[in-house]
Order: sequence, then structure tokens, then C-alpha cells
Amino acid sequence: MSKLPAITAFFWIMKICATTLGETAGDLLSMTLNVGYAISSTILIGVFLATLVTQLVSKSYNPLLYWTVILSTSTAGTTMSDFMDRTLKLGYATGSMILVTLLLIMLAFWKFSVGSLSVTNIKTPKVEILYWTTILFSNTLGTALGDFLADTSGLGFVGGAMLISGLLALVLVAHYFTEFSSVMLFWIAFVLTRPFGATFGDVLTKSHEKGGLAFGTIGSSLVLASILGVCILFTTLKQRRLLAARVSNDERY
Repeated sequence: MSKLPAITAFFWIMKICATTLGETAGDLLSMTLNVGYAISSTILIGVFLATLVTQLVSKSYNPLLYWTVILSTSTAGTTMSDFMDRTLKLGYATGSMILVTLLLIMLAFWKFSVGSLSVTNIKTPKVEILYWTTILFSNTLGTALGDFLADTSGLGFVGGAMLISGLLALVLVAHYFTEFSSVMLFWIAFVLTRPFGATFGDVLTKSHEKGGLAFGTIGSSLVLASILGVCILFTTLKQRRLLAARVSNDERY
């Protein structure tokens, strides 16, 4: 049995919510609580590894566990990117280029070692580890790219979010109206939803003077966590109903 969710519109809504929460929660720990990027990254990488091990030993898809791992990659990716770009002073452009390179290397290694980048048939520990490592790199890249668009490019938080929204719309059009590889479109969309979450998170948390809505990291994180929690509860109940219906049909025949 696959331990991953079906790729539906609801999946992408939850992905954007989780990655936006990862941005606000990462900033809450590193900046609002003044823990610092290095220590925050160490803590959150530890959380990611703990949730990843739990996911790997799980025998079936668990919505709460899956989205907890996604959230841990997002929060860890936020602080790791900020550590590279700000503490190490690599800058958003250089940090983004490094992370793009690492992500492409990871995807190439996955492709040549397994033969496919499909996420609909991940059933072995090896492929699952490749899947989650790629996600960690993509979410870290998304933070750096989102910061680059919002700050260095001059687009601002709203402009960056609008640009990423336009690119995601093009991916959606390509999915429905072209024969472009669905696997490649998935990974393009997966990467793009992270900078969208990063820029949208900045829109929520930054001050009015900086072009944001001034909700703060705490308020934004609470709202996003509540929305994601409701979505996880909905998918959990839906999964249980489907399993119950399947068992009922099996007993009937």
C-alpha cells in the first residue's frame, strides 16, 4: 500500500497551507523567539529526522503523520535557508543557485537509481527516503527563492506571490491541456508552492511599512495551524470511511 496521499486539488491546498505555516513557524522560532538560525536549524532538523523515522516505520498512509513530516521539512527548510543566506551571508541569489543545484542532483540520482520520479508508487524505504530528502531540498530552496523574489528582485512580498501564482497557473494549464510529463509537472508545482508559501507567509507577518498585513508570526502561525488541523481531520475521517467501505465490500464478497 502506498503511504502517500492521492494528488488531488485538496492535496495542493494542504501543501500550500503547510509550507506557509512552515515559513511563519520557522520565523517564529528563529526571529520572534530570537533562538537564531543555526540553533533553530539544528532543532528543526532533529524534529524532521524524528518524524521521518516514524513515517518510515509506519505501515500505511497516516494523514496526521504525513503532514507533520511535510511541516517539519518546511520549518527546517526555512531556518536552513535563512542560515545560508543571512548568517553565512551567501545572499538569496547565491543560496537559491546552490539549492537548485542540490535539488537537481537529488532528482537525477533518484531518476537513475530507481528509473522513475513518480510519487504514485512509493512503496520501498529507499524510494521513500529519496522522496523525503528531495522534499527537504525543495522546501529549503523555496524559502531562498521566495526571499529572493520578495527582497532582491524588487517585486516585494505581494509581487512575488503574484508571480508564483501565475507560474502555478501555467503548470495547471499544462497539466490539463498539454501532454507534458505529469511527473515533471508535479515536481515543478511542488517546488513552486514553497516560494508561494514563503512570500505569502511574509505577506501575513511583515509590517505594513514592508508591504505586509502585520499579523505577526504568532498570529499567522496559529491561524494556519488551525486551518491545516481541520484539513488533516477531514482527510483522516474520509480515509476511515473509505477503509470501512472497503472492508464492508470485502466481507460481502
